[in-house]
Amino acid sequence: MSGGDYVHKLKASVKTALLASAIALGANPAMPATVPAPVPEEIPIGLLVDISNGQTLFSREEHRRFVPASVTKVMTAYTAFKLIDEGKLRPDARFAYSQELEDAWYNEGSNMFLRAGEQPTIGQLLLGITTVSGNDASVAIAVAATGSLDSWLELMNANATQLGMRDTHFGSPNGFPDGGQTYTSARDLALLGEAITQRYPSLYHRYFGHRTLRWRDITQANHDPVTGRVDGADGLKTGYTREAGFTFLGSAKRDGQRLVMVLAGSPDGGLRDRTARALLNWGFDEFERETVIPGGAKVGDALVQDGTSESVTLETGKPVVVNLARGQEDKRIDMEIRYRGPVQAPIAAGAEIARLRLTLNGELAMEVPLVAGADVPKANALQRVVNAWKKWLA
Repeated sequence: MSGGDYVHKLKASVKTALLASAIALGANPAMPATVPAPVPEEIPIGLLVDISNGQTLFSREEHRRFVPASVTKVMTAYTAFKLIDEGKLRPDARFAYSQELEDAWYNEGSNMFLRAGEQPTIGQLLLGITTVSGNDASVAIAVAATGSLDSWLELMNANATQLGMRDTHFGSPNGFPDGGQTYTSARDLALLGEAITQRYPSLYHRYFGHRTLRWRDITQANHDPVTGRVDGADGLKTGYTREAGFTFLGSAKRDGQRLVMVLAGSPDGGLRDRTARALLNWGFDEFERETVIPGGAKVGDALVQDGTSESVTLETGKPVVVNLARGQEDKRIDMEIRYRGPVQAPIAAGAEIARLRLTLNGELAMEVPLVAGADVPKANALQRVVNAWKKWLA
Protein backbone atom coordinates (compact mmCIF):
# COMPACT_ATOMS: atom_id res chain seq x y z
CA MET A 1 0.00 0.00 0.00
CA SER A 2 1.49 3.35 -0.97
CA GLY A 3 1.72 6.17 1.52
CA GLY A 4 -0.28 9.39 1.34
CA ASP A 5 -1.39 12.46 3.25
CA TYR A 6 -4.33 11.66 5.48
CA VAL A 7 -6.63 14.40 6.79
CA HIS A 8 -9.39 13.72 9.29
CA LYS A 9 -11.64 16.71 9.96
CA LEU A 10 -13.06 17.23 13.43
CA LYS A 11 -15.34 19.88 14.85
CA ALA A 12 -15.21 21.49 18.24
CA SER A 13 -17.05 24.43 19.71
CA VAL A 14 -15.31 26.18 22.54
CA LYS A 15 -16.69 28.93 24.72
CA THR A 16 -13.60 31.06 24.54
CA ALA A 17 -12.35 34.26 23.01
CA LEU A 18 -11.15 34.60 19.41
CA LEU A 19 -7.85 32.82 18.82
CA ALA A 20 -5.26 35.54 18.74
CA SER A 21 -2.76 34.24 16.23
CA ALA A 22 -0.93 31.50 14.39
CA ILE A 23 0.66 29.28 16.97
CA ALA A 24 3.31 27.17 15.30
CA LEU A 25 6.72 28.84 14.93
CA GLY A 26 7.01 29.68 11.27
CA ALA A 27 3.24 29.85 10.80
CA ASN A 28 1.18 32.66 9.29
CA PRO A 29 1.20 36.16 10.84
CA ALA A 30 -0.89 36.67 13.94
CA MET A 31 -4.44 37.98 13.88
CA PRO A 32 -4.91 41.18 15.91
CA ALA A 33 -5.94 41.15 19.54
CA THR A 34 -8.65 43.47 20.88
CA VAL A 35 -5.97 45.97 21.91
CA PRO A 36 -3.47 46.38 19.04
CA ALA A 37 0.18 45.59 19.72
CA PRO A 38 2.06 48.73 20.82
CA VAL A 39 4.62 48.66 17.99
CA PRO A 40 4.78 51.92 16.02
CA GLU A 41 5.15 51.84 12.25
CA GLU A 42 8.59 53.44 12.58
CA ILE A 43 9.88 50.05 13.72
CA PRO A 44 9.73 47.93 10.54
CA ILE A 45 10.32 44.49 12.08
CA GLY A 46 8.73 42.99 15.17
CA LEU A 47 7.75 39.64 16.62
CA LEU A 48 6.32 38.37 19.90
CA VAL A 49 6.09 34.62 20.52
CA ASP A 50 4.86 32.63 23.50
CA ILE A 51 7.42 29.83 23.42
CA SER A 52 5.51 27.98 26.13
CA ASN A 53 3.14 26.83 23.39
CA GLY A 54 4.67 28.31 20.22
CA GLN A 55 1.93 30.89 19.69
CA THR A 56 2.73 34.03 17.74
CA LEU A 57 1.07 37.02 19.40
CA PHE A 58 2.42 39.72 17.09
CA SER A 59 4.28 39.61 13.79
CA ARG A 60 5.57 42.23 11.37
CA GLU A 61 7.99 41.27 8.57
CA GLU A 62 9.17 38.27 10.59
CA HIS A 63 11.11 36.67 7.71
CA ARG A 64 12.71 39.89 6.44
CA ARG A 65 16.48 39.71 6.68
CA PHE A 66 18.38 42.37 8.59
CA VAL A 67 21.76 42.98 10.22
CA PRO A 68 21.54 41.94 13.90
CA ALA A 69 24.59 43.90 15.11
CA SER A 70 25.43 42.92 18.70
CA VAL A 71 22.43 40.59 18.98
CA THR A 72 24.83 38.24 17.16
CA LYS A 73 26.41 37.67 20.57
CA VAL A 74 23.40 35.64 21.68
CA MET A 75 24.53 32.95 19.24
CA THR A 76 28.07 33.27 20.56
CA ALA A 77 26.71 32.69 24.07
CA TYR A 78 24.54 29.80 22.84
CA THR A 79 27.55 28.20 21.15
CA ALA A 80 29.58 28.50 24.36
CA PHE A 81 26.69 27.08 26.41
CA LYS A 82 26.49 24.09 24.08
CA LEU A 83 30.22 23.41 24.41
CA ILE A 84 30.00 23.72 28.20
CA ASP A 85 27.05 21.33 28.28
CA GLU A 86 29.02 18.84 26.17
CA GLY A 87 32.00 19.08 28.51
CA LYS A 88 34.22 20.64 25.84
CA LEU A 89 34.56 24.03 27.55
CA ARG A 90 34.91 24.82 31.25
CA PRO A 91 33.60 28.09 32.73
CA ASP A 92 36.57 28.21 35.13
CA ALA A 93 39.19 27.68 32.40
CA ARG A 94 41.43 30.70 31.86
CA PHE A 95 42.42 32.30 28.59
CA ALA A 96 45.58 34.35 28.11
CA TYR A 97 44.50 37.47 26.23
CA SER A 98 47.12 38.33 23.62
CA GLN A 99 48.65 41.59 22.45
CA GLU A 100 47.35 40.83 18.97
CA LEU A 101 43.76 40.70 20.24
CA GLU A 102 44.22 43.88 22.28
CA ASP A 103 45.58 45.74 19.25
CA ALA A 104 42.63 44.62 17.15
CA TRP A 105 39.78 45.08 19.63
CA TYR A 106 40.63 47.41 22.54
CA ASN A 107 38.02 50.20 22.62
CA GLU A 108 36.59 48.97 19.30
CA GLY A 109 32.87 49.48 19.79
CA SER A 110 31.28 48.08 22.94
CA ASN A 111 34.04 46.58 25.04
CA MET A 112 34.99 44.71 28.17
CA PHE A 113 38.36 46.54 27.90
CA LEU A 114 40.55 43.48 28.10
CA ARG A 115 44.32 44.03 28.16
CA ALA A 116 47.13 41.84 26.88
CA GLY A 117 48.44 39.50 29.54
CA GLU A 118 45.15 39.29 31.43
CA GLN A 119 43.72 35.82 31.99
CA PRO A 120 39.95 36.01 32.31
CA THR A 121 37.97 32.82 32.80
CA ILE A 122 35.50 31.60 30.21
CA GLY A 123 32.76 32.54 32.67
CA GLN A 124 34.06 36.09 32.95
CA LEU A 125 34.21 36.37 29.17
CA LEU A 126 30.61 35.19 28.96
CA LEU A 127 29.55 37.88 31.42
CA GLY A 128 31.48 40.40 29.35
CA ILE A 129 29.49 39.30 26.30
CA THR A 130 26.02 39.11 27.86
CA THR A 131 26.25 42.09 30.21
CA VAL A 132 28.33 44.77 28.48
CA SER A 133 28.30 43.41 24.91
CA GLY A 134 32.08 43.06 24.75
CA ASN A 135 33.34 42.80 21.19
CA ASP A 136 36.72 41.85 22.63
CA ALA A 137 35.21 39.22 24.93
CA SER A 138 33.35 37.65 22.00
CA VAL A 139 36.51 37.25 19.95
CA ALA A 140 38.42 36.02 23.00
CA ILE A 141 35.94 33.23 23.75
CA ALA A 142 35.96 32.19 20.10
CA VAL A 143 39.74 31.82 20.05
CA ALA A 144 39.81 30.26 23.52
CA ALA A 145 37.28 27.59 22.57
CA THR A 146 38.37 26.64 19.05
CA GLY A 147 41.72 28.29 18.37
CA SER A 148 40.52 30.47 15.51
CA LEU A 149 37.65 32.71 14.43
CA ASP A 150 37.02 30.56 11.34
CA SER A 151 36.50 27.44 13.44
CA TRP A 152 34.20 29.31 15.80
CA LEU A 153 32.12 30.70 12.94
CA GLU A 154 31.70 27.18 11.59
CA LEU A 155 30.20 26.19 14.94
CA MET A 156 27.93 29.23 15.03
CA ASN A 157 26.59 28.58 11.55
CA ALA A 158 26.22 24.85 12.20
CA ASN A 159 24.17 25.66 15.31
CA ALA A 160 22.01 28.06 13.31
CA THR A 161 21.32 25.34 10.76
CA GLN A 162 20.50 22.83 13.47
CA LEU A 163 17.99 25.25 15.02
CA GLY A 164 16.27 25.81 11.67
CA MET A 165 17.46 29.42 11.30
CA ARG A 166 17.04 29.44 7.52
CA ASP A 167 17.49 33.20 7.04
CA THR A 168 20.65 33.51 9.12
CA HIS A 169 24.39 33.55 8.53
CA PHE A 170 27.19 34.66 10.84
CA GLY A 171 30.38 36.27 9.59
CA SER A 172 31.62 37.46 12.97
CA PRO A 173 31.24 36.41 16.63
CA ASN A 174 30.18 39.87 17.77
CA GLY A 175 28.12 41.51 15.01
CA PHE A 176 30.77 44.09 14.17
CA PRO A 177 30.12 45.42 10.62
CA ASP A 178 31.41 42.81 8.17
CA GLY A 179 30.10 43.88 4.79
CA GLY A 180 26.79 42.06 5.05
CA GLN A 181 28.12 38.59 5.87
CA THR A 182 26.07 38.54 9.07
CA TYR A 183 22.30 38.64 8.74
CA THR A 184 19.22 37.12 10.35
CA SER A 185 15.44 37.48 10.68
CA ALA A 186 13.05 38.05 13.56
CA ARG A 187 11.69 34.51 13.28
CA ASP A 188 15.19 33.06 13.41
CA LEU A 189 16.07 35.12 16.47
CA ALA A 190 12.91 33.86 18.17
CA LEU A 191 14.11 30.32 17.51
CA LEU A 192 17.47 31.22 19.05
CA GLY A 193 15.79 32.87 22.04
CA GLU A 194 13.73 29.75 22.60
CA ALA A 195 16.74 27.46 22.31
CA ILE A 196 19.03 29.33 24.70
CA THR A 197 16.37 29.75 27.39
CA GLN A 198 14.94 26.23 27.16
CA ARG A 199 17.96 24.04 26.42
CA TYR A 200 20.38 25.66 28.86
CA PRO A 201 18.21 27.30 31.55
CA SER A 202 20.81 27.17 34.34
CA LEU A 203 23.52 28.71 32.16
CA TYR A 204 21.05 31.27 30.85
CA HIS A 205 20.13 32.42 34.36
CA ARG A 206 23.78 32.39 35.40
CA TYR A 207 25.03 34.63 32.62
CA PHE A 208 22.08 36.74 31.43
CA GLY A 209 20.13 39.40 33.29
CA HIS A 210 22.98 41.09 35.19
CA ARG A 211 22.61 44.86 35.42
CA THR A 212 26.30 45.80 35.70
CA LEU A 213 29.76 44.32 35.23
CA ARG A 214 33.02 45.41 36.83
CA TRP A 215 36.33 44.50 35.21
CA ARG A 216 39.44 45.85 36.91
CA ASP A 217 38.40 49.40 37.90
CA ILE A 218 35.85 49.77 35.09
CA THR A 219 32.15 49.38 35.89
CA GLN A 220 29.66 49.34 33.02
CA ALA A 221 25.87 49.03 32.83
CA ASN A 222 23.83 46.58 30.80
CA HIS A 223 21.76 48.31 28.09
CA ASP A 224 19.01 45.67 28.24
CA PRO A 225 15.83 47.80 28.42
CA VAL A 226 13.51 45.23 30.04
CA THR A 227 15.34 43.35 32.82
CA GLY A 228 14.47 44.96 36.13
CA ARG A 229 11.78 47.09 34.44
CA VAL A 230 9.30 44.50 33.21
CA ASP A 231 8.01 41.89 35.62
CA GLY A 232 9.70 38.56 34.84
CA ALA A 233 12.12 39.95 32.23
CA ASP A 234 15.60 38.42 32.31
CA GLY A 235 17.38 39.23 29.01
CA LEU A 236 18.58 39.06 26.30
CA LYS A 237 20.55 41.48 24.05
CA THR A 238 20.47 44.88 22.37
CA GLY A 239 22.21 45.77 19.13
CA TYR A 240 23.05 48.92 17.21
CA THR A 241 24.97 50.00 14.16
CA ARG A 242 24.29 52.88 11.78
CA GLU A 243 23.47 50.33 9.10
CA ALA A 244 21.17 48.20 11.27
CA GLY A 245 19.49 50.75 13.49
CA PHE A 246 18.46 49.72 17.00
CA THR A 247 17.58 46.07 17.59
CA PHE A 248 16.56 43.99 20.61
CA LEU A 249 15.99 40.31 21.36
CA GLY A 250 14.24 40.06 24.72
CA SER A 251 12.45 37.61 26.96
CA ALA A 252 10.33 37.45 30.11
CA LYS A 253 8.69 34.68 32.12
CA ARG A 254 5.62 34.83 34.35
CA ASP A 255 3.83 31.89 35.98
CA GLY A 256 5.49 29.36 33.70
CA GLN A 257 4.75 31.32 30.53
CA ARG A 258 7.79 32.62 28.62
CA LEU A 259 7.60 35.24 25.89
CA VAL A 260 10.36 36.02 23.40
CA MET A 261 10.30 39.26 21.43
CA VAL A 262 12.27 40.85 18.61
CA LEU A 263 12.40 44.45 17.43
CA ALA A 264 14.67 45.48 14.57
CA GLY A 265 15.46 48.58 12.57
CA SER A 266 14.21 51.11 15.09
CA PRO A 267 15.44 54.60 14.17
CA ASP A 268 15.85 55.55 17.82
CA GLY A 269 17.13 53.72 20.88
CA GLY A 270 14.61 55.25 23.21
CA LEU A 271 11.75 54.24 20.92
CA ARG A 272 13.07 50.69 20.79
CA ASP A 273 13.38 50.49 24.57
CA ARG A 274 9.91 51.87 25.31
CA THR A 275 8.36 49.63 22.69
CA ALA A 276 10.14 46.55 24.03
CA ARG A 277 8.74 47.11 27.51
CA ALA A 278 5.27 47.87 26.21
CA LEU A 279 5.22 44.83 23.91
CA LEU A 280 6.15 42.36 26.63
CA ASN A 281 3.56 43.78 29.02
CA TRP A 282 0.96 43.68 26.23
CA GLY A 283 1.72 40.03 25.59
CA PHE A 284 1.06 39.13 29.20
CA ASP A 285 -1.82 41.54 29.89
CA GLU A 286 -3.99 41.37 26.76
CA PHE A 287 -4.32 37.59 26.52
CA GLU A 288 -5.63 34.86 28.77
CA ARG A 289 -4.50 31.26 28.58
CA GLU A 290 -7.04 28.49 28.18
CA THR A 291 -6.72 24.73 27.81
CA VAL A 292 -8.60 23.73 24.66
CA ILE A 293 -7.79 20.00 24.86
CA PRO A 294 -6.45 18.21 27.97
CA GLY A 295 -3.24 16.22 27.87
CA GLY A 296 -3.65 12.56 27.03
CA ALA A 297 -6.99 13.10 25.29
CA LYS A 298 -7.87 10.76 22.44
CA VAL A 299 -8.65 12.84 19.35
CA GLY A 300 -8.75 10.21 16.60
CA ASP A 301 -7.01 7.27 14.94
CA ALA A 302 -4.35 6.71 12.31
CA LEU A 303 -4.20 3.84 9.83
CA VAL A 304 -1.33 1.39 10.33
CA GLN A 305 0.51 -0.68 7.73
CA ASP A 306 2.00 -4.13 8.48
CA GLY A 307 1.03 -3.96 12.13
CA THR A 308 -0.81 -6.28 14.51
CA SER A 309 -3.58 -3.67 14.49
CA GLU A 310 -5.01 -1.82 11.50
CA SER A 311 -5.10 1.50 13.39
CA VAL A 312 -3.69 3.25 16.42
CA THR A 313 -5.24 5.89 18.63
CA LEU A 314 -3.92 9.44 18.45
CA GLU A 315 -3.58 11.43 21.65
CA THR A 316 -2.38 14.83 22.78
CA GLY A 317 0.94 14.37 24.51
CA LYS A 318 0.34 17.42 26.69
CA PRO A 319 -2.49 19.91 27.18
CA VAL A 320 -3.23 22.13 24.20
CA VAL A 321 -3.12 25.62 25.66
CA VAL A 322 -3.79 28.83 23.72
CA ASN A 323 -3.58 32.52 24.44
CA LEU A 324 -6.96 34.08 23.83
CA ALA A 325 -7.41 37.78 23.24
CA ARG A 326 -9.38 39.38 26.04
CA GLY A 327 -12.74 40.85 25.08
CA GLN A 328 -13.33 38.94 21.86
CA GLU A 329 -16.59 37.13 21.09
CA ASP A 330 -16.94 33.33 21.18
CA LYS A 331 -15.82 31.58 17.99
CA ARG A 332 -15.90 28.07 16.54
CA ILE A 333 -12.65 26.16 16.14
CA ASP A 334 -12.23 23.58 13.36
CA MET A 335 -9.74 20.76 13.85
CA GLU A 336 -7.90 18.50 11.42
CA ILE A 337 -5.71 15.48 12.06
CA ARG A 338 -2.94 15.26 9.49
CA TYR A 339 -0.40 12.48 9.01
CA ARG A 340 1.59 10.70 6.36
CA GLY A 341 0.24 7.20 6.24
CA PRO A 342 -0.64 4.49 6.67
CA VAL A 343 1.96 4.65 9.46
CA GLN A 344 4.47 1.83 9.15
CA ALA A 345 4.65 -0.61 12.07
CA PRO A 346 6.25 -1.11 14.52
CA ILE A 347 4.97 1.95 16.39
CA ALA A 348 5.95 2.79 19.96
CA ALA A 349 3.43 4.32 22.35
CA GLY A 350 4.19 8.03 22.72
CA ALA A 351 5.83 8.37 19.30
CA GLU A 352 4.84 11.53 17.41
CA ILE A 353 3.10 10.30 14.25
CA ALA A 354 0.55 13.01 13.39
CA ARG A 355 -0.28 16.70 13.77
CA LEU A 356 -3.42 18.39 15.02
CA ARG A 357 -4.26 21.64 13.23
CA LEU A 358 -6.78 24.07 14.68
CA THR A 359 -8.17 26.78 12.41
CA LEU A 360 -10.48 29.74 12.95
CA ASN A 361 -12.32 31.22 9.98
CA GLY A 362 -9.88 29.55 7.64
CA GLU A 363 -6.79 30.92 9.42
CA LEU A 364 -4.27 28.55 11.01
CA ALA A 365 -4.56 28.88 14.78
CA MET A 366 -2.50 25.99 16.12
CA GLU A 367 -0.50 22.98 15.05
CA VAL A 368 0.62 20.52 17.71
CA PRO A 369 2.02 16.98 17.64
CA LEU A 370 -0.15 13.92 18.28
CA VAL A 371 1.33 10.74 19.72
CA ALA A 372 0.49 7.06 19.39
CA GLY A 373 -1.72 5.92 22.26
CA ALA A 374 -0.40 2.34 22.25
CA ASP A 375 2.35 0.08 20.95
CA VAL A 376 1.66 -1.53 17.59
CA PRO A 377 4.14 -4.36 16.92
CA LYS A 378 5.02 -5.43 13.40
CA ALA A 379 2.73 -8.19 12.16
CA ASN A 380 4.10 -11.66 11.45
CA ALA A 381 3.62 -13.33 8.06
CA LEU A 382 0.30 -14.92 8.96
CA GLN A 383 -1.09 -11.69 10.43
CA ARG A 384 -0.10 -9.77 7.29
CA VAL A 385 -2.00 -12.30 5.14
CA VAL A 386 -5.07 -11.94 7.37
CA ASN A 387 -4.84 -8.13 7.26
CA ALA A 388 -4.54 -8.16 3.48
CA TRP A 389 -7.57 -10.44 3.23
CA LYS A 390 -9.60 -8.10 5.46
CA LYS A 391 -8.66 -5.11 3.29
CA TRP A 392 -9.63 -7.02 0.14
CA LEU A 393 -13.02 -7.93 1.63
CA ALA A 394 -13.54 -4.34 2.74
